Order: sequence, then C-alpha cells, then structure tokens
Amino acid sequence: MESVTLKQMRYFEALARHGHFGRAAADCAVSQPALSVQIKDLEESLGAVLFERGPRQARLTGFGETFASRVATILRAVDELGDLARAAQGELVGRLRIGVIPTIAPYLLPRLVAALTRRFADIDLQVRETLTERLIHELSEGRLDAAIVALPISETWLTEVALFDEDFVLVRPAADADRPVPDREQLREMRLLLLEEGHCFRDQALSFCNIRSALSRDSLDGSSLTTLVQMVSGGIGVTLIPEMAVPVETRSARVAVSNFPPPRPSRTVGMIWRKTSPLARQFGEVADVVRATGLGQLG
Repeated sequence: MESVTLKQMRYFEALARHGHFGRAAADCAVSQPALSVQIKDLEESLGAVLFERGPRQARLTGFGETFASRVATILRAVDELGDLARAAQGELVGRLRIGVIPTIAPYLLPRLVAALTRRFADIDLQVRETLTERLIHELSEGRLDAAIVALPISETWLTEVALFDEDFVLVRPAADADRPVPDREQLREMRLLLLEEGHCFRDQALSFCNIRSALSRDSLDGSSLTTLVQMVSGGIGVTLIPEMAVPVETRSARVAVSNFPPPRPSRTVGMIWRKTSPLARQFGEVADVVRATGLGQLG
C-alpha cells in the first residue's frame, strides 16, 4: 500500500460527512474534479472501495465506515498537535471555532464577538449555531474547539464550566398583562407554545411544567423563539423564553412579559471543550469573557 496523505484524509472526511462530491469540494475549497481524483487515488492506494457512488450522493461502504472512524481519530490528533503549538505561545491566536445553541446565539453573539476580538486581537473567530446534540458531535470530531450550551451535558470526555444562570419568563398576549401569573399547574392547562423537538430549551420548559409525556393537541411547536413570540402576539397561546431573549424578541410584538414567582424556572449557561485539548487554559480565558458578556446582558 502506498502512503496515505493528510490531504487525502481531509478530503475523505469531508466527502464522508457531506455524502456529496460538490459540497465536499466546496468545503475543502477545491474543485470537484480535484477532490474526485484524490479520493480515487486513495482508494487505489488502499486497494478497496470507500464509497458507493450514486447520481446524487456518495455512500460509505462497509470498509469506508471502518476507515472513517480511524481517519477521524488521526485528524483529531493532528489538529491537537497544532493546538499544542498554539498553546506554547501563551496567548490565544489563530482559529477559534465556537458553537452556540440557537436559544443563546442571537442574543449573546453581537456583544460576545466584539468582546472576544478586543480581548484576543489575533484570533480568527468562527461561529457555528446548531442544536446541542450536533455541537457535541462536532466537538467529538474535532470540528469545533468549544461550545456554549445549557448545562449539564454530562459527557466524561468534556470539560464543563458554568458561566451564569438566567431565568425563564412568561410571554402572554398583551391583553393578559394584568392577570395573575399562572403557576406551573395552571400553565399545563393553557395552550403552551414550545420549540420543536431537539431543542434543550423545550425539555427545560416541559420539566418546569412537569410534563413528561407527549403534549396535548392544544400545544404547538415552533422552530425559533421569534416564531413562538409572534404566535403569542397573535393570541394563539403563551410561551416561555430565556431572559436574555426578551429585549430582542418582544420589541415588535404585542405581548406582556411576566416573571414567575420563586422558585423560577431557569437554566445554567456554560462552556464545554474536550478534556484532551492543549488549549484548556486559553479556553478558560475565553469562558471568562463569555461570562462577563452574559452577565452584562442580563444586568
């Protein structure tokens, strides 16, 4: 077997992830023919087919799946060698890839990006917004350096650092502003608007309302907090949103915002990264900036 190159492994990882030659080539910033040639050369070097090629997608073969897991380990180790060199410089420099969940990103990022670039003048900040499950997966593959999520995550291979706590508030139609704030038992009887499956904020709201099973037919889902608040503005129901979202989501909506009596529903916002990362100390400094920004957002 001829030597397998790092370039070929990166092209292979991109194609395995996208399942499409065009998208993989775009991800690698090369032409599709150039990527196809490298994949073909890799297969010839290995003496085995890695992908089943179809008209619109490329699927991993059984051997390809086994090869993919080994490649992921190798690429992660190579990236950590680079991080080791960066860590030796002391100050955080170069690429910083941070993931953020959707119920935090729109409200924290405008201030956070400015704060991070002031604190770390030589970083190339790259931000990815997606659901917690996806962020954890991308951390495990080494495609993210750290993520800002709701804790706990409880993965033994991750470092978790709590940053700040924030309450959830009740959003009702403006006409209900003077009514008493419902308790959790009353809330269960109302038409409760929640984020769709997959959002951790949905699970937290259901936990507060002590709803363990599937929601009733009167409950509706939305894809974003913006959608939920606008539905409330239209008189469809009520919803819960995190405190940091209030200024953005309610400024153009005809809604009333109320705090729950103690004990209030809340979440702990934190930052996570791989325990094996050589940049743990630098990520701790990043976490300090996130904490200060978040507390300022809530203050």
